[in-house]
Amino acid sequence: MPPRGVQKGSKRARQYEHIKESLEDSGRSESTAEEIAARTVNKERARHGEATSSSRLSREDISSGRRGGLRSGRAAPRGRTRDQLYEEARRKNVKGRSKMNKAELERAVGRR
Repeated sequence: MPPRGVQKGSKRARQYEHIKESLEDSGRSESTAEEIAARTVNKERARHGEATSSSRLSREDISSGRRGGLRSGRAAPRGRTRDQLYEEARRKNVKGRSKMNKAELERAVGRR
């Protein structure tokens, strides 16, 4: 079943089913395949203005297809973008974060 807000029979519903089936064929469990497919479809909806609300990162980050799993589920700091690190630093109240580059943000976020 496609994510909420996606009508049955629409392009996004077909995209969801296709992604889910390919993930299951490659050995992923059904629940994992459903989650990845829903996240991918929701991100594409956000990028194309079809979603009612979306985060800035969902709209401006490279597309799911082009990214090809570069950062999928990886907790390692090198996989996060500078913007993601900046947001984490903001949540942790790191002083001087606006002037930090990516490497400095990684160190600051990692210390806390």
